[in-house]
Amino acid sequence: MEGIKDKVAIVGMGCTKFGENWDQDGDDLIVEAAFEALEDAGIELKDIQAAWLGTRYSGITALRLSAPLKLQYIPVTRVENLCASGTEALRAAAYAVAAGACDIALALGFEKLKDTGIMGLPSTPFKVSPIQEYMFPPANFGMMAIRYFDHYGIDPLEGKRLLAQIAVKNHHNGNLAPKAQFHQEITIEQAMNAPMISWPLGVFDCCGVADGAAAAIVTRADMARNFRNDPIYIKALAVSAGPRDGLISTKYDFTHVEENFRGAQVAYAQAGIKDPLHELSIAEVHDCFTITELSIYEDLMWCPRGKAKDYIENGTFALTGQLPVNTDGGLKCFGHPIGASGLRMMYEVYKQLQGKAGPRQVKNPKLGLTHNLGGVPGGAVCGIAIVGN
Repeated sequence: MEGIKDKVAIVGMGCTKFGENWDQDGDDLIVEAAFEALEDAGIELKDIQAAWLGTRYSGITALRLSAPLKLQYIPVTRVENLCASGTEALRAAAYAVAAGACDIALALGFEKLKDTGIMGLPSTPFKVSPIQEYMFPPANFGMMAIRYFDHYGIDPLEGKRLLAQIAVKNHHNGNLAPKAQFHQEITIEQAMNAPMISWPLGVFDCCGVADGAAAAIVTRADMARNFRNDPIYIKALAVSAGPRDGLISTKYDFTHVEENFRGAQVAYAQAGIKDPLHELSIAEVHDCFTITELSIYEDLMWCPRGKAKDYIENGTFALTGQLPVNTDGGLKCFGHPIGASGLRMMYEVYKQLQGKAGPRQVKNPKLGLTHNLGGVPGGAVCGIAIVGN
């Protein structure tokens, strides 16, 4: 199967500030992100030949994107794949360009959640079977943490301290990102003693509800330098959707997410990556909870199963480590407007690969990965993108 490697380039990106954006409605967010991306690419709206919108809760149909941008009768499509909706929009736009359906496309993800008054995510209106009841994400991922600790013989308090190190790392990085939702350094003790949400996950183990939008302009690789001298080339785009049977199967170990592992295999094959820990320069992953980030280290084959603890304690994924992860604070600190997160992750990797990330800049990055996870352990959708400069 022929992949997408080096057929499509990103030539412009935009991102709003994430957070409690009470002074902006959804249209404002869309316009801000889109016009930053257009300015970054040096083009106008009339140059866009097709567009894709990723959003989970903030509108239906293509009109949600075409109306605020006043797009003039071009193909526009809304896509939704839970928390992977932003990556899905980028994937659709990139494959349309690679297939020759258009030369310049817009991918935009957004969500306006704060005005709804919800705390956490609304329930998802589907079940695996009539015997399964819906649990909210903190309960699912709290169960994952407990099971992981038990399976690998980690004392629960030691495990909670391990998760606290991830929270501390991401708060440190997010404090360096001007558009992040939270700007607050924390200590391990603060993370461990924070109010409990779902044991062992406390407040600092969980990402916040946020408003925000992010956008990308993609074009054919052979056209990319007509727009800028530092385009970012897409190496892989993979989506993995499982059968969602983990919650009713006694075979599921609840310590990993199979969709992550399978999606990573496909993405690495497309990009020609054999040793991801040493070949990747930077990664943005779906840290909806600290245990999610920990399990991703193993699912994406950066460390052996059950050994994430050693790599965390050695600083492997810190800003100055071997593979910096969530250099902008991740979902934990940058925020998680569902449909926007995948493209926000790409915005960070894009800036890093161009050497434009300011005080959180990684030294000489060459390859970057973004990872989204929609759903819960035992039933999820995974989206992975790999890009290079």
